[in-house]
Amino acid sequence: MVIVKRLWQHPDRSIYGLFLLLLWLCSMLQWLDYGQLLQYNRVAIQQGELWLMITGHLIHLNWPHFWMNMAGLLLGAVFFGTYFSLKYWSGLILFSMLFCSLALYLLNPELLFYVGMSGVLHGLLVAGAIQEYRHYRISGIILMLLLVAKLLWEQMSGALPGSASMAGGHVVVDAHLYGAIAGLLFALLHQLVHVHDWHQDGQNNQ
Repeated sequence: MVIVKRLWQHPDRSIYGLFLLLLWLCSMLQWLDYGQLLQYNRVAIQQGELWLMITGHLIHLNWPHFWMNMAGLLLGAVFFGTYFSLKYWSGLILFSMLFCSLALYLLNPELLFYVGMSGVLHGLLVAGAIQEYRHYRISGIILMLLLVAKLLWEQMSGALPGSASMAGGHVVVDAHLYGAIAGLLFALLHQLVHVHDWHQDGQNNQ
């Protein structure tokens, strides 16, 4: 109830419009069956179809995979939505998409196809966990430890048990790692810019 109240009282409710837009867009693309046309396709990207580095994250293997990702997106909105502005969330999502796709392209040349928002969601979780730590230290630490443990497990032992069957296909665990790194980088860059602007304002007021 505290979380719902906090969401309702947040002055910038447009951020929830962003999450609803993503939900609607992903559902329409899934319903229209645009997977093969808009998925991350390494060969097509090499031929200049760079937009696939964005659209691939909006496509899903099937409806169970879609609902898994949308549930994660909803949880991110509920728990971390109030921490950032619409501009921040939009930038974080776009940055995570591009960073994740670029990392897959450069570091996983054997991967020809990729779909899903799980990499981006890990970016949202990391950025949200950092902000959670600033507001609620204990829950922030717990969340960060869980995320680190999950990423370490996936890198050493592969996907979590049952995740592949739930998604209906192979789980690209490296995308989760790249997304998490993207979220961390974006949060750090945002903090650096914020500190720089603060110093600039201080100098201008002197």
